[in-house]
Amino acid sequence: MANGIREFARSSPHRVAAVEGDRSLTFAAMDDRSNRLAQGVLALGCGADKPVAVLSGNRLEYFEIMTAMAKAGVPVVPLNSRNNSADNDYIVAHSGARVLILDPRLADNASTLIDTLDGVISFGGGDAGRDYEDFLAAQRAVDPKAQVGDDDTFCITYTSGTTGRPKGVVLTHKGRLLTAYGAAIEYGLGPGRQTMAVAPLYHGAGFSFGFAGPQLGGQVTVQSKWDPQEFLALLQSSRTSTVFLVPTHAQQIRRIVEEPASAYDLSALETLYFNAAALPVELKEWVHQAFPGVGIHELYGSTECSLVTDLRPEDSMRKAGSVGHPWFMNEVKLLDDDRNPVGPGEPGELWARSPMLMKGYLNNPEATAEATDADGFITVGDVAVADEEGFISIVDRKKDMIIAGGVNIFPREIEEVIGRHDSVDEVAVVGVPDETYGERIAAFVVPKAGAQVDAAALEQHVLGAVAKYKLPREWHTMDALPRNAGGKVLKRVIQDDYVASRPSAH
Repeated sequence: MANGIREFARSSPHRVAAVEGDRSLTFAAMDDRSNRLAQGVLALGCGADKPVAVLSGNRLEYFEIMTAMAKAGVPVVPLNSRNNSADNDYIVAHSGARVLILDPRLADNASTLIDTLDGVISFGGGDAGRDYEDFLAAQRAVDPKAQVGDDDTFCITYTSGTTGRPKGVVLTHKGRLLTAYGAAIEYGLGPGRQTMAVAPLYHGAGFSFGFAGPQLGGQVTVQSKWDPQEFLALLQSSRTSTVFLVPTHAQQIRRIVEEPASAYDLSALETLYFNAAALPVELKEWVHQAFPGVGIHELYGSTECSLVTDLRPEDSMRKAGSVGHPWFMNEVKLLDDDRNPVGPGEPGELWARSPMLMKGYLNNPEATAEATDADGFITVGDVAVADEEGFISIVDRKKDMIIAGGVNIFPREIEEVIGRHDSVDEVAVVGVPDETYGERIAAFVVPKAGAQVDAAALEQHVLGAVAKYKLPREWHTMDALPRNAGGKVLKRVIQDDYVASRPSAH
């Protein structure tokens, strides 16, 4: 994963690799600084079995840190900047990391951790640890060139842990490299190309697509904190041609400007690619109108499997609601509960196999075995259907399925319908406890600005499109839906809060 920076430091040393605000790094500087950091962490005793943890928001240093660890042969453990100190205690202990690179603005999220480690390196220094710049300056600018094999660990990314303790997903150099090369072919990354790092860099897809910019000889503009207005301004000023977003980003852009292409010069933009959660069809229609002439891709993937499918621009609206066909190097199968293949239009659990798969869950052979079949396919529990043309649509997370009176109900179908109502900005449909039927359907709605949730009107709207047994029995209003770093709605949080408060229906 370090070879891209090495290559372009030789061939294009003075070309800018990364920009954040008024700071920038050339390829030569990123190469030099990552050499120094690599030497420094090796001197602290880090190695293949002693990872380095990183707790930081989006910033320029993320790219040299990941390059440095690859040069040193040291796995990286990216920590979610929203994690509390207890979360990070668990992950650092479980991963075996003994050194932490820290953004001091997040020091409270590591308060119980800092004194237990062999070393803490902090941007700006202070009470939180050794000053990052001083630490680099004290090291030799020599590439350690650690021997790294295809199957060696590049990073250990922890899942969000919404249903228990987070699991450490072991990702290899080969898997991450192939994802980057595939993205270059598909989404227009490469030498001299401009991209942006918008999604969190501690998140698998956010890092993979952000780092692919300089890794493949292009330039990345880092947005340190998500702001839709600033994003559009940066998109214009950086002349970005391709950028990865999650549906929440599109939703928030729409809230501030209905026609961004009229308000900003986005003539350089060629490609938008979306992942993390399904783009509601109504929102996707807006994206096409808002960014005319831009190729819109919709992807499906997971931390464990990397990118699995892609719906390409030529089919974007013809197959709206689908995530396309299996992506480069992927094989996909849809199986029923007895592990038999399902036919077209029949829901089945999605299993994927490719060279980009995880190596396994760290120190968790039981979870690895549960997610892997005898042929090396992996599942994360998503249910999908394939149509007669082989286009795959994600029906829902298996764990999000509602079972009411013994009937299986997939919330996404209902959410798509509710989301089309004029008063609705966002919606999550979940199962809540019911003494008679086990579960009943409840809809949690975020209304559009100035709108009111009218349950009777919404019921009539829903009944026009789905069977009566799929009608929500309860309607609730929320200011915002809880989401993880990747933009996925945390339905378990909604359910837990419901059970804790037992609110009455509207």
